[in-house]
Amino acid sequence: MTGTVRVPWSVIPDYHCFGCSPHNAGGLRLRFTPDPAGLRTDFTLGRAFESYPGVVHGGMIGVIADELMGNLIVLARQHPAFTVSQRTRFLTPLLIDRDYHCVATLAEPAPGPIRASAEVRDADGAVCATSTASYQPFELAAVRHQLTLGDDEVALLATALANGVQP
Repeated sequence: MTGTVRVPWSVIPDYHCFGCSPHNAGGLRLRFTPDPAGLRTDFTLGRAFESYPGVVHGGMIGVIADELMGNLIVLARQHPAFTVSQRTRFLTPLLIDRDYHCVATLAEPAPGPIRASAEVRDADGAVCATSTASYQPFELAAVRHQLTLGDDEVALLATALANGVQP
């Protein structure tokens, strides 16, 4: 599989995910591509995401890793899951207006929460940050009261999850 991977949420015409929605003007608008290890996103963050002068806010790196790991779970397992814990380790500061990429992988299936990891690398391939997380799968019907989706949107999303969304 090549090209950009569509996430199941894309069946909802106006979804506003901070990480991956093209409809969220203040979001990251991440795009995902297949990677032999799992799922990849390439990104460059400007001054809007700055912490210290010239340095990307570390929280943004956690967001990118979480977004990628969470969507990998949804795409690989065709099941949504909430993040229950995440640990991000920084080996070097990430700088604004520089090219980076993040690759997420899934741990081997085991009882309990789903585990995933991600690495952020610079244009030269050096690891700048790593992240690991645990995710708890959920059924749409069980969290329906927490989601701001109409019944028609829940049905669209349930179908996309069951059938997979093609790029």
